[in-house]
Amino acid sequence: MKMNRREFVKAAGTATAAGLVGVPHLALGAGKKVVVVGGGTGGATAARYIKLADASVDVTILEPKTHYYTCYMSNEVLGGDRNLETIRFGYDQLAAMGIRVVHAAAERVDPVARVVRAGGKDYAFDRCVVAPGIELLYDRIKGYSEAASERLPHAWQAGKQTKLLRSQLEAMPNGGTAVIVAPPNPFRCPPGPYERASQMAHYFKQHKPKAKVLILDPKSKFSKQDLFIQGWKALYGFGTEKAMIEWQPNPDPDPDAIEVDAKDRLVKTSFGDEIKADVLNIIPPQRAGKIAQVSDLTDDSGWCPVDKKTFESTKHPGVHVIGDACIATKMPKSGYSANNQAKVCAAAIIAMFKGEEPGTPSYANTCYSIVGKDWGVSVAMVYRLSADGKTIAGVEGAGGLSPMDAPLEMRRREVQYAYSWFRNITADIFG
Repeated sequence: MKMNRREFVKAAGTATAAGLVGVPHLALGAGKKVVVVGGGTGGATAARYIKLADASVDVTILEPKTHYYTCYMSNEVLGGDRNLETIRFGYDQLAAMGIRVVHAAAERVDPVARVVRAGGKDYAFDRCVVAPGIELLYDRIKGYSEAASERLPHAWQAGKQTKLLRSQLEAMPNGGTAVIVAPPNPFRCPPGPYERASQMAHYFKQHKPKAKVLILDPKSKFSKQDLFIQGWKALYGFGTEKAMIEWQPNPDPDPDAIEVDAKDRLVKTSFGDEIKADVLNIIPPQRAGKIAQVSDLTDDSGWCPVDKKTFESTKHPGVHVIGDACIATKMPKSGYSANNQAKVCAAAIIAMFKGEEPGTPSYANTCYSIVGKDWGVSVAMVYRLSADGKTIAGVEGAGGLSPMDAPLEMRRREVQYAYSWFRNITADIFG
């Protein structure tokens, strides 16, 4: 069946990638153990789908936090249209399936002894799934640090930081400036900084109409750029004297040239500008989560090389890495990608437990961005493994971007599709 882009996006709003990776119920017998490091989007999905495939597999999630806040839809909290509690999820439904949820931070994965050390205990595994998300490289920006993020929030790991940034936006004066320092590639959620600017402007338009957002960007282009700029022009006067959003790209990107003064909320750019911000949102460079670094799962890039068919580490057999931390070539670091990769990984692990060759998977990603009231845009793509198994690349003609000439009714529908997508993917992850 052929499906055009609009139909694909609509379907993605009401279903997740489960249908793209079949996970039949299999009886393997007792004794197989899987330890999942990280209870976010990727980790929770992997644990759930392994357990769905065979209830006899002993599945343990190691996650220090009792609740998970999704980064996707967190920008709406900043814009004022969403409550923080709506992006908060617990693990009760996973525990009810028989998954053991241990609230302890993993300290190290030992691929030789096949144990994960956490909370002073060793958790043995036959297969380990590492889904650690990202580590923020605070020291890559002069003057910034984890302590400074309590004054200059990053809000790139949702929850407390999201609340802090929202409170600063509420407190800033009408006529003030919120400055976003965007990160260099690669980073979690490529459209995220630009949706964030949109949501800040959305809030200002209603409550502080003289305020504006300035994006300082080490990149010369960004995800969904034409669609964002179209929305900014329509909603926020982009490109005019009264613009509520300004984007300043750096044609010669050098993240180390950015310097901040946390006390005075000053940022110095590589152009020599010194900008005083009323709210300063620093999104630092990123790499794979810390546990991946200390467990020797990363390469010189700071991210984790994996077998694209199974997401098994190419450095340590028996350990799989999924989500933001892995190198998935053309697949972006997004929530949907992590959810999809988790299902591919779960199916591969079940096949390996049976002594079978894992099937050839297909992959998908859908990403929505809410630019403002009744204005949503999206990108959707189906991916395929290359013949040599080295690359995950987009399938020509599958998916694509929201059309630039879409009527306003379609922009409104895409917002509703985004909400439907969010409800479905979070139910798919956490039950």
